Formats: sequence, C-alpha cells, structure tokens
Amino acid sequence: MNQTREIKKFIYSQYFSDGLRISFGVLLPPLLLSQSGHLETGIAVSMGAITTSIPDNPGAVIHKRNGMLFCILFMVITSLLTGLINDYPVLLVAEIFILSFFFSMFNIYGNRASSIATGVLIIMIINIDRHFTVASIFEYTGFLLAGGIWYMALSLAVSQFRPYRIAQHSLGECITKIAGYLKLKAAFYDPEADPDKTYKKLIDQQIEVHQQQENVREILFKNRMLTKDPTNTARLLILVFLDIIDLFEQTMATHYDYKTIRSSYGHTGVLKEFNKILVNMALELENLGYDINANERPRLVQDFQSQLEHLKSSIDQVENNYVLKKILINIRNIVNKITTIYSYFSHKKLETVRISNEKDLGRFVSSQTLDPRLFIQNISFKSAVFRHALRVAIISVIGYIVSQIIPLGHHSYWILLTILVLLKPGFSLTKQRNYQRLVGTFIGGIAGALIVYYVHDHTVRFFFLLVFMIGTYSFQRLNYVVSVLFMTPYILIMFSFIGFGSLSLVKERMIDTFIGSFLAFAASYLVFPFWEYPKLKNYMREQLIANYNYLVKVAEALTGKSLNITEYKLVRKELYVSSANMASAFQRMISEPKSKQKNVREASKFIVLNHMLSSYIATLISSIRQDNSNEGSLPVINPTHIKLIRRALYQLCEAITRLKSGEENFKEAEIHIPGNATRIDVESSDSKLITEQLEFVNKTAGDLLKATTRFIEE
Repeated sequence: MNQTREIKKFIYSQYFSDGLRISFGVLLPPLLLSQSGHLETGIAVSMGAITTSIPDNPGAVIHKRNGMLFCILFMVITSLLTGLINDYPVLLVAEIFILSFFFSMFNIYGNRASSIATGVLIIMIINIDRHFTVASIFEYTGFLLAGGIWYMALSLAVSQFRPYRIAQHSLGECITKIAGYLKLKAAFYDPEADPDKTYKKLIDQQIEVHQQQENVREILFKNRMLTKDPTNTARLLILVFLDIIDLFEQTMATHYDYKTIRSSYGHTGVLKEFNKILVNMALELENLGYDINANERPRLVQDFQSQLEHLKSSIDQVENNYVLKKILINIRNIVNKITTIYSYFSHKKLETVRISNEKDLGRFVSSQTLDPRLFIQNISFKSAVFRHALRVAIISVIGYIVSQIIPLGHHSYWILLTILVLLKPGFSLTKQRNYQRLVGTFIGGIAGALIVYYVHDHTVRFFFLLVFMIGTYSFQRLNYVVSVLFMTPYILIMFSFIGFGSLSLVKERMIDTFIGSFLAFAASYLVFPFWEYPKLKNYMREQLIANYNYLVKVAEALTGKSLNITEYKLVRKELYVSSANMASAFQRMISEPKSKQKNVREASKFIVLNHMLSSYIATLISSIRQDNSNEGSLPVINPTHIKLIRRALYQLCEAITRLKSGEENFKEAEIHIPGNATRIDVESSDSKLITEQLEFVNKTAGDLLKATTRFIEE
C-alpha cells in the first residue's frame, strides 16, 4: 500500500512532470525530422532544447522565461565562437579558459544563473571536436536556436495551460517536509529514542523545510498571475502556505526540556500519548501534501477531537501537570491550524477569507539582482566563487589537453563534460558528486551494454530509450546517482540509433568519466581549494543575530508593545534562513578531509543550542500571544521577566561581539518599559511558565556564549 502510494506520489510530482516535459521537448524534433531523412538536423535542434531546459528550474514564470532567453543568447554566441576557432588549438585553449572562468562566475547570481552557465559550457564542449565551415557553423547554430526557442515555447505554454500545478507541486512537497519535521518532534516523547540523534535529524530536516519554503515563496509571491488578481485557486494556495508556515512555527513551539519531562512523566505513560497524536498529525499533513500534489480535494482523515479529549483525560490523572497542559495547548493550536487549512477546501469562494499582510507578500521573497558590480567585487581570492571559477578554467584546459594526448575514441569531450558537471564550489559537493557519478555510470553502463548487445528490435530499444530519458530528467534534481544511472544507457542507446552502438563506446564512456572524475576531485583539493571552516564564524554570527532579533520581539511583547505581524514574520524568516545556512555549512565541513575540519564538536553544539534557543523563543511567543488577549489595556510588566530577557539579550550580544567581523550589520536593541505600565509582584501560573521558559532561554544564551568563546579560542 505504501509502495503504491509512493509511486503515485512520484508520478504526480513536479520531478516527473519536468521529466515528461523535457523528454517530449528533446525527443520530438529528431523524431519528426528523421521521417524526412534529416536525423542530424533533428539532433542539433534537440541539443538546443536540452541546453535551454537546464535553467528551466521551478520558480516564477518570468524568471524561467528570462533564464531561458539568456541561455539561448549565450548559447548562440558560444556556438558561433567555438565553431569558428576550433581549428586553432591555441585559440581554443584560450576560449576554454576564458569562457569556463566567465560562466563559472555566474554562481554569484544564484542557481538559475549557474544553470545557464552549465548549459552554455556544454555547448562549447560539444562543439570543440567538431569541424565546421563558416556556412555550416551558422546553419548548426541556427538549429540550436530553433531548438532553444521550441523548448522555451513549450515550457511557457505548459506554464500558461497549467498555471497552478508548479505551485501545487512545491506546496505539497513543502507540507510533506514539515510532516517529516513533526514526526521527529514526536520522537522526543518516545522514551526509547535518543534525544541527541533526534536533534541532529531535526536540524537536517529543518534545512530541507527551509529550502522548500523558499521555493514556494518564489513561485507564489513572484508570479503575477497568482498575486495581481488572484483567482479562487491562487488565493487558496496562498492561504494554505501562510498557515503552513505558522503551523511550522507552532511545531517549534512544542519545545521543552525533554530530559526533565522524561524523568518527571516517563513513568506515567502520558508521553506515549503525546507521541501518538503528534505522529497522527504528521500523517495528516502527509495526506494533505499528497492530495495537493495530486490536485485532489483533501479530506480530514483523523478524528483529532476525540484524541485530544483522551489526551486531556490522561493528563488530568497526572500530578503537577501544568507543563503537560501547556504542551496540550500547543498541540491543540496545531490541530486548529490543520483544521483551518482543510476548511479552505470547503469554501466555494475565498474572497471573504482575509490574508494577513497581503500587500507585503513580496517582502518575503529574496531577490537576486544581476548587478555587474557584484561580478567585479568578487574578483578576489577571498571570494569562493572566484576561486571556483579559476579552478574550473584551469582544470578544463588540463582536461582538454589530456583528451588530445590520450585519444580514447571520438567522444573525448566526455572528459570535459564530466569535469564541468562534477566540479562544484565546495569540496564536499564535488566529492559527493564524484562518487554518485562513478556509481551511476558503472551500473548504467552495464545496463546499456546489455540492452545494446541483446536487444536488436528498434521498437523495443526506443521504448528503453524513452524510459531512460524520462528517468534521467525526472531524477536530475531529486537523486543525482539515479539520474546518472538512467543517463548512461539513455546515451548509449541514442548513439546506437546513429551507428555508434558498439561495446567499445561503453568502455570509452567509463574511462572518460573516470579521468574527468579524477581530475575534478584532484582540482577541488589542490587548485585554490576553499574550505568551510573559515566561513563558519560568519554563519554563526548571522544565526546569533537572527536569534537576537527574534528574542527582541518577545522583549517588546513583554513590555506591552503590540506585535507587528509582518515585521515579526520577516524576522522569523531570517532566522530560518540563517539556521539552514549554518547547518548546511557544518554538513559540508564534516564531509571535507579530517585535516580541514576544526572545532567540529563546538560547532555541532552551537547548532543544537541555537535550535533549542529558537524553539524556546517560539514557545514564548506562542504563550505571550495567547495571554495578551486584552489588547488596548495598560501594559502589565513582570520585573522578573524583564530582568531575565535583558540578561539573555546581553549574553547573545556578547557572543555576537566576540564573532565580530569587518561587516557591521548588527545594532543592539533598547528595551524600554512604558511609564504607564503596571508592575506585578505575584505571579499567576501562566506567568510562572513564562518565567520558566525565560530561564531556559537565559541558560541557553549563556551556553551559546560559552560555546562561541570555546570555538574562537581553540
């Protein structure tokens, strides 16, 4: 049952949709043109389509269109230049160096620009070994242009015909990631689960949640079709996404001192009840994500009201159960969010449903400007992208020379293609891609060789080609090793249709891949390497500043200041971004050689403490927003709360100062107590819980200061 659902989930996914679109766009031109005896022309058109498909990543339609237009422009220029000079080895080496450097610098402009660079360099590499006359290179480039325009028209037509599917796919995936996060939170209430291992998994999952949230933001908030005059469907998607972000914060707000909770309540059995309902909530979110992804109307499966009543009765039988009741309130809030989200699908018209801060939605999307000054500013060895661009340029020239000295066949450009695809700015990703490429090529090569050797029927071969082609493009963003596994037999079968079906081609591809892989791996270690450790301080500082600003919102609420929802959510988003950046950098560092890893234990502890701190702050904000129901009345100030939060802010400020860099982007906040505020001396039970949470915050801030100090000193 689960396997069937996973298969259906993949078929409904954006990945499979992309695979079908790209395969159709690439395969149709040669199929049609081969009927009239112009197969080579069809392959050239197909090459233009493949290149243009590379920057066609999920995102706003305008960004996809602009990315493909720039790709076509650079593709045409590069094709003409390479075709005109490829009979002059000295000029060709100069071109390889200059273009490899120039286009590799596109990494500073983000993933889409980087994809444009990859596509254009592929065209340069493929044209290197071909010999053109002046007339034939213009003709060939014209076919590439036709292929690029054809694929762009296809992609934009699909986007217009199904304007909401990309958003549905991304939103469904985002909800599924949050469901995974909630399942990990449930493990904290399982006495048999290891809290330390769960923390590590939780932080890794938070990175995935953040990345998917950023994708959905760009698709929803930068798509004029969805935001300018939203239809009922567009409004539904926006409402669900905004509530799912609040729900994610609420999952963070179910954070307490789990070791204490286990020791205090582990024997009562109530923690297993918490675990059960949290797992059920995660399953409900998985169902929601699946239904949205499949374009089906979601229906609530779980009866949470009876589960909440049963949980409440179990809590009532436990002594000193106030903390458990507060956790129950948080869980009830999550259930209410889930119920609210499902209710949107019952509305025939959603115009009456208010979207908070609707005019400010664009502020939540990070914009990447194509400023030439940014390119110039990165011409420095301090820039990781500059080092990477030089590395790619140098090793590409070496790869070309090696391919000419050791001619292994007619496809020596495979060495350069392997270098281009594998060589990434960071060592860890290059290392990972190397392993995946070699494994995928070896297994895929064997599969391709068996098909070419034993399957002689062209119809059956074409069926295999179609399957491997769709698999290649479906998994290219989902699982690289699987994508390569499909890619190798797809290429071998394709070559068999144009008369290159011998097994020597399999051997040639494997050897070329191994040589290119070795050169890319060696270059990432020896040629202007860039290690993660020197950058960790910047990531740590950014994360501390984000947590500091997040805690300031609590301080403002405790002093009676009303919460600006838009500003609060922007601060919260910045916290998620900085947390994901720090955790990603740490993951990359521990994949590097042992000699390049420093202060691993301190950095790991820093990440866990920051996650705990942000979770405690989320819990505080949730409690304060529930308690501040009498808006408009005079603020009530608890001196103990103010004292604790000022101390926590001071400790965070001290840690930030110790990580001081050349950039000054931090300003210490001033906490003012209104003159008309009423001070209280006797604490209520709710006030005591806030005091307890603030003590956790204060202790964690102190631990962060110690961890930061140890990281700097060692």
